[in-house]
Amino acid sequence: MQAKDGAVPGARTALILLLLINLFNYLDRQVLAAVETDIEETFFSETDYPRDPVTKKRLDSTIEGTIGSLNTAFMVTYMLIAPLFGWLADWMRRWLLVGIGVILWSLASGATGLAPTFLILFLTRCLVGVGEAAYGPVAPTIIADLYPVEKRGSKLAWFYVAIPVGSALGYVVGGQVAYGMHGVHGMEGWRWAFYVVVPPGVLLGLWCFVMKEPQRGQADAGGVSSKATWQDYVEILKTPSYLLDTLGMTAMTFAMGGLAFWMPRYVFEYRGWGDNKGQVNLIFGMIVVVAGLGATLLGGWVGDKLKPRWPGSYFLVSGTAMLLGFPLVLLVLWTPFPLAWVFIFLAVFCLMFNTGPTNTILANVTHPSVRASAFALNIFIIHALGDAVSPMIIGFINGYAKNMNAGFLTVSFMFLAAGVLWWWGARYLERDTARVAAGK
Repeated sequence: MQAKDGAVPGARTALILLLLINLFNYLDRQVLAAVETDIEETFFSETDYPRDPVTKKRLDSTIEGTIGSLNTAFMVTYMLIAPLFGWLADWMRRWLLVGIGVILWSLASGATGLAPTFLILFLTRCLVGVGEAAYGPVAPTIIADLYPVEKRGSKLAWFYVAIPVGSALGYVVGGQVAYGMHGVHGMEGWRWAFYVVVPPGVLLGLWCFVMKEPQRGQADAGGVSSKATWQDYVEILKTPSYLLDTLGMTAMTFAMGGLAFWMPRYVFEYRGWGDNKGQVNLIFGMIVVVAGLGATLLGGWVGDKLKPRWPGSYFLVSGTAMLLGFPLVLLVLWTPFPLAWVFIFLAVFCLMFNTGPTNTILANVTHPSVRASAFALNIFIIHALGDAVSPMIIGFINGYAKNMNAGFLTVSFMFLAAGVLWWWGARYLERDTARVAAGK
């Protein structure tokens, strides 16, 4: 029996659980960005790595890129392991995989706080990537099996609202805990920022083990899906909507990774605004949560509402938002603070507007039997060419150019690329969605 909105019984509980997990997922990711300056001071002291007395910049220009490699370590591991777990999720109980992944990344986050050397810190971020790989490609497929196509965009938007909220909490929690707990038990404050995510993560992981597994494809028009065939996997790469959506998400993820990791340092150190970095983290965190929350929910809702009139609506609303975001990033670079915060808010809003629609496209144009693998392949591509490399690339550009505007200029062109790719994809979406609905 289905609910009035076409959802499968228990769908709301599952959505809430997955939303909470995703919240801590992104909180953990952005805690690193909030405390990266403190980590730098711990492992690259000014005694061994001095600063220029005039510019206050490190004389060793590779340090920023090295710190950026911590995010790259997580992303590379995440994207490499995700296809394995995506394939496993096509064949075994998905809630089991999600629970194992959540517990693993929570424990690995705690280990990050214990790291005595930079190498061990680097390795713990790799372990976080393994844990999230067991969760990332699986969770959206569970939601897709609980809600019908006409409701899927808005429901996935609720799931992905954890991205801005969790990311903002990561900046706020990371910055405030690092400041407030500094010196407690003789430890640096940034270590405590990683400890606080462990207990809730473990509890959420245990909750997954008692959840009922939904049948694959039960919310799709074609009914319960059969086991995957090799032809089903080949079909993923022959679907234009999937490919163009993934390429656009790659450009968007490159931009998001660069902005998220370097924005606090950009505002505080390069633009010289704020009394301390904690203040900048707090403001940027609030911008991400407010702009991201509104954009993510609105994007999913608008995509669903316009679908009956424009079958390519998910692509159109996503592409339009990114094209509008392109000049906004440029305005951020040359507008004085505090006015520049307004354009940062608007740029983040445009960046997050596509979250629900683009992930709905992935769910709607892939066969239920291989949907987890399709999400996993998407994760591999968008992170391999996106935020796995953008913090490091921007860090090296910043270091060698001695100008952080140069790195952020690269980000702005990724807005433009994503917008063009998504507008291109709109012409294929109706046909590709219909093919899946027909069970082909």
